[in-house]
Amino acid sequence: MKSSPGDGRRPQRADARDNRERLLQAARAVFTEQGPHASLNKIAQRAGVGPGTLYRHFPNLQALLVAIIGGDVEALCSQGRELLEHPSPDEALRIWLRAIARHATAMRGLVATQMIAQPTPETSTALAACHHMIHATGTALLGRAQHHGNSPAQLDIADLLMLANAIAWASEQTPADTGLLDRLLALINIGVPHPPPS
Repeated sequence: MKSSPGDGRRPQRADARDNRERLLQAARAVFTEQGPHASLNKIAQRAGVGPGTLYRHFPNLQALLVAIIGGDVEALCSQGRELLEHPSPDEALRIWLRAIARHATAMRGLVATQMIAQPTPETSTALAACHHMIHATGTALLGRAQHHGNSPAQLDIADLLMLANAIAWASEQTPADTGLLDRLLALINIGVPHPPPS
Protein backbone atom coordinates (compact mmCIF):
# COMPACT_ATOMS: atom_id res chain seq x y z
CA MET A 1 0.00 0.00 0.00
CA LYS A 2 1.36 3.41 -1.00
CA SER A 3 1.88 6.04 1.65
CA SER A 4 -0.27 9.12 1.24
CA PRO A 5 1.43 12.53 1.42
CA GLY A 6 -0.14 13.35 4.76
CA ASP A 7 0.30 10.08 6.70
CA GLY A 8 3.82 10.88 7.92
CA ARG A 9 5.40 7.80 6.33
CA ARG A 10 7.75 7.69 3.38
CA PRO A 11 8.33 4.59 1.29
CA GLN A 12 11.90 3.32 1.52
CA ARG A 13 13.87 4.35 -1.55
CA ALA A 14 15.02 1.62 -3.90
CA ASP A 15 18.69 2.43 -3.28
CA ALA A 16 18.16 2.24 0.50
CA ARG A 17 16.49 -1.17 0.12
CA ASP A 18 19.38 -2.34 -2.06
CA ASN A 19 21.93 -1.10 0.48
CA ARG A 20 20.10 -2.91 3.29
CA GLU A 21 20.02 -6.17 1.34
CA ARG A 22 23.72 -5.87 0.44
CA LEU A 23 24.55 -5.23 4.10
CA LEU A 24 22.63 -8.32 5.21
CA GLN A 25 24.34 -10.50 2.61
CA ALA A 26 27.74 -9.08 3.55
CA ALA A 27 27.04 -9.58 7.26
CA ARG A 28 26.18 -13.26 6.77
CA ALA A 29 29.37 -13.77 4.76
CA VAL A 30 31.66 -11.89 7.17
CA PHE A 31 30.13 -13.45 10.30
CA THR A 32 30.47 -16.92 8.71
CA GLU A 33 34.14 -16.23 8.05
CA GLN A 34 35.05 -14.46 11.29
CA GLY A 35 32.35 -15.31 13.83
CA PRO A 36 31.41 -13.08 16.77
CA HIS A 37 34.49 -10.88 16.51
CA ALA A 38 33.77 -9.67 12.97
CA SER A 39 34.12 -5.93 12.43
CA LEU A 40 31.01 -3.96 11.48
CA ASN A 41 33.28 -1.72 9.38
CA LYS A 42 34.44 -4.82 7.49
CA ILE A 43 30.79 -5.64 6.76
CA ALA A 44 30.21 -2.15 5.39
CA GLN A 45 33.32 -2.46 3.24
CA ARG A 46 32.19 -5.87 1.91
CA ALA A 47 28.77 -4.41 1.07
CA GLY A 48 30.39 -1.49 -0.77
CA VAL A 49 28.90 1.19 1.47
CA GLY A 50 30.24 3.56 4.09
CA PRO A 51 30.01 2.88 7.84
CA GLY A 52 27.41 5.64 8.15
CA THR A 53 25.08 3.76 5.81
CA LEU A 54 25.43 0.61 7.90
CA TYR A 55 24.67 2.44 11.14
CA ARG A 56 21.65 4.17 9.61
CA HIS A 57 20.15 0.77 8.85
CA PHE A 58 21.52 -1.09 11.88
CA PRO A 59 22.57 1.11 14.82
CA ASN A 60 24.27 -1.77 16.67
CA LEU A 61 25.26 -5.42 16.39
CA GLN A 62 22.02 -6.62 17.97
CA ALA A 63 19.89 -4.83 15.37
CA LEU A 64 21.93 -6.36 12.57
CA LEU A 65 21.77 -9.82 14.13
CA VAL A 66 18.00 -9.65 14.57
CA ALA A 67 17.59 -8.69 10.92
CA ILE A 68 19.59 -11.79 9.98
CA ILE A 69 18.08 -14.35 12.37
CA GLY A 70 14.59 -12.98 13.07
CA GLY A 71 13.00 -15.20 10.44
CA ASP A 72 14.92 -18.23 11.71
CA VAL A 73 13.68 -17.62 15.25
CA GLU A 74 10.09 -17.41 14.02
CA ALA A 75 10.57 -20.70 12.14
CA LEU A 76 12.03 -22.40 15.23
CA CYS A 77 9.09 -21.26 17.33
CA SER A 78 6.63 -22.40 14.68
CA GLN A 79 8.30 -25.81 14.66
CA GLY A 80 8.07 -25.89 18.46
CA ARG A 81 4.34 -25.17 18.37
CA GLU A 82 3.85 -28.00 15.87
CA LEU A 83 5.87 -30.33 18.10
CA LEU A 84 3.36 -29.75 20.90
CA GLU A 85 1.22 -32.26 18.96
CA HIS A 86 4.01 -34.86 18.77
CA PRO A 87 2.93 -38.19 20.33
CA SER A 88 6.07 -38.28 22.52
CA PRO A 89 6.51 -35.11 24.60
CA ASP A 90 10.08 -36.10 25.49
CA GLU A 91 11.05 -36.74 21.86
CA ALA A 92 9.39 -33.46 20.82
CA LEU A 93 11.59 -31.56 23.26
CA ARG A 94 14.71 -33.40 22.06
CA ILE A 95 13.90 -32.63 18.40
CA TRP A 96 13.41 -28.96 19.17
CA LEU A 97 16.58 -28.62 21.25
CA ARG A 98 18.53 -30.19 18.39
CA ALA A 99 17.04 -27.60 16.01
CA ILE A 100 18.03 -24.85 18.46
CA ALA A 101 21.58 -26.19 18.67
CA ARG A 102 21.86 -26.51 14.88
CA HIS A 103 20.70 -22.94 14.47
CA ALA A 104 23.12 -21.74 17.14
CA THR A 105 26.08 -22.98 15.09
CA ALA A 106 25.27 -20.45 12.38
CA MET A 107 27.95 -17.93 11.47
CA ARG A 108 30.67 -19.61 13.52
CA GLY A 109 28.90 -19.40 16.82
CA LEU A 110 27.75 -15.79 16.58
CA VAL A 111 24.13 -16.82 17.11
CA ALA A 112 25.06 -18.91 20.15
CA THR A 113 27.09 -16.14 21.77
CA GLN A 114 24.23 -13.67 21.36
CA MET A 115 21.30 -15.96 22.21
CA ILE A 116 22.96 -17.54 25.25
CA ALA A 117 23.15 -14.17 27.02
CA GLN A 118 20.16 -12.99 29.01
CA PRO A 119 18.57 -9.76 27.72
CA THR A 120 19.66 -6.58 29.49
CA PRO A 121 18.40 -2.98 29.40
CA GLU A 122 21.15 -2.30 26.84
CA THR A 123 20.07 -5.17 24.59
CA SER A 124 17.99 -4.21 21.60
CA THR A 125 14.26 -4.69 22.11
CA ALA A 126 14.06 -6.88 19.02
CA LEU A 127 16.81 -9.21 20.24
CA ALA A 128 15.09 -9.44 23.63
CA ALA A 129 11.89 -10.39 21.79
CA CYS A 130 13.77 -13.24 20.07
CA HIS A 131 14.94 -14.45 23.50
CA HIS A 132 11.40 -14.35 24.85
CA MET A 133 9.91 -16.17 21.86
CA ILE A 134 12.44 -19.00 22.17
CA HIS A 135 12.01 -19.15 25.95
CA ALA A 136 8.20 -19.28 25.74
CA THR A 137 8.23 -22.03 23.11
CA GLY A 138 10.75 -24.07 25.08
CA THR A 139 8.76 -23.61 28.30
CA ALA A 140 5.65 -25.04 26.64
CA LEU A 141 7.55 -28.05 25.27
CA LEU A 142 9.36 -28.71 28.55
CA GLY A 143 6.16 -28.37 30.59
CA ARG A 144 4.44 -30.95 28.41
CA ALA A 145 7.44 -33.31 28.67
CA GLN A 146 7.41 -32.97 32.46
CA HIS A 147 3.67 -33.48 32.87
CA HIS A 148 3.05 -36.11 30.20
CA GLY A 149 6.50 -37.60 29.61
CA ASN A 150 9.48 -38.69 31.66
CA SER A 151 11.47 -35.45 31.75
CA PRO A 152 12.62 -34.64 35.30
CA ALA A 153 10.71 -31.91 37.12
CA GLN A 154 13.94 -30.15 38.10
CA LEU A 155 14.84 -29.33 34.48
CA ASP A 156 14.66 -25.62 33.72
CA ILE A 157 14.21 -24.28 30.18
CA ALA A 158 16.78 -21.50 30.65
CA ASP A 159 19.37 -24.12 31.66
CA LEU A 160 18.44 -26.38 28.74
CA LEU A 161 18.72 -23.54 26.23
CA MET A 162 22.07 -22.49 27.67
CA LEU A 163 23.27 -26.09 27.46
CA ALA A 164 22.07 -26.47 23.87
CA ASN A 165 23.90 -23.27 22.90
CA ALA A 166 27.04 -24.39 24.73
CA ILE A 167 26.91 -27.74 22.93
CA ALA A 168 26.52 -25.88 19.64
CA TRP A 169 29.59 -23.78 20.45
CA ALA A 170 31.60 -26.88 21.41
CA SER A 171 30.69 -28.66 18.18
CA GLU A 172 31.78 -25.61 16.20
CA GLN A 173 35.29 -25.96 17.63
CA THR A 174 35.65 -29.39 15.98
CA PRO A 175 33.90 -29.01 12.61
CA ALA A 176 35.49 -32.20 11.23
CA ASP A 177 33.60 -34.30 13.81
CA THR A 178 30.14 -34.10 12.24
CA GLY A 179 28.58 -36.37 14.86
CA LEU A 180 29.79 -34.45 17.90
CA LEU A 181 26.72 -32.22 18.25
CA ASP A 182 24.32 -35.19 18.33
CA ARG A 183 26.51 -37.15 20.75
CA LEU A 184 26.65 -34.22 23.16
CA LEU A 185 22.92 -33.57 22.86
CA ALA A 186 22.27 -37.22 23.72
CA LEU A 187 23.82 -36.56 27.13
CA ILE A 188 21.04 -34.14 28.10
CA ASN A 189 18.81 -35.84 30.65
CA ILE A 190 15.44 -35.75 28.86
CA GLY A 191 12.95 -38.57 28.95
CA VAL A 192 14.95 -40.85 31.23
CA PRO A 193 12.55 -42.28 33.83
CA HIS A 194 13.61 -41.44 37.37
CA PRO A 195 12.65 -43.53 40.40
CA PRO A 196 10.46 -41.70 42.90
CA PRO A 197 12.34 -40.25 45.89
CA SER A 198 12.57 -42.64 48.81
